[in-house]
Amino acid sequence: MKDKELSQAGSLSPYFKRRQRLITMKAIELLQSGEPASTSVQYQANLRHRILVVDHDRDIRLLYADALSRPGYYVDAAEDGAAGWEALQVNRYNLLITENDIPKLTGVELVRKLHSARIGLPVIMAAERLPTDELARNPLLQLVTTLPKPFYISQLLETVRVVLRATDSSREQIAPLPDWRSQPSADGLRL
Repeated sequence: MKDKELSQAGSLSPYFKRRQRLITMKAIELLQSGEPASTSVQYQANLRHRILVVDHDRDIRLLYADALSRPGYYVDAAEDGAAGWEALQVNRYNLLITENDIPKLTGVELVRKLHSARIGLPVIMAAERLPTDELARNPLLQLVTTLPKPFYISQLLETVRVVLRATDSSREQIAPLPDWRSQPSADGLRL
């Protein structure tokens, strides 16, 4: 079963909540550890991650897409929140990078829709004006991290590397869901 299908099953929400917490904790741990950037080249070469960038500024979208594609990431870009939401429903992404002040659907509203749809996707908010008050009022809208604009592209690349590495290691830490068909029933018979 795909992650999107799993995330839509109501009984699996604790699984995805735990996964999101592990991703967030691991990303914070790696960001605070100051791990050398030299390990990133080998790591990035081994994995092909797909990233969605949502920003109203065409130049910013192109800059992020160019910078992120150089180390080997697949990058899609959307010009507003509604287009970003459409892309999230059609494609499977490993990371969302969004501005907050975007047309049709703000970055926070996009994160809220992700949460409501039970899509466990790490989110980096790269914004000029971070919605700290709104995020504080809604603790369930967990962002993995924020990048206040302006920032250096090297900061973006390092943050993305750390977040994706944390995401991958959290997948390794969480045991796969049991196959209900191989579990004994109440009377001890296998189904």
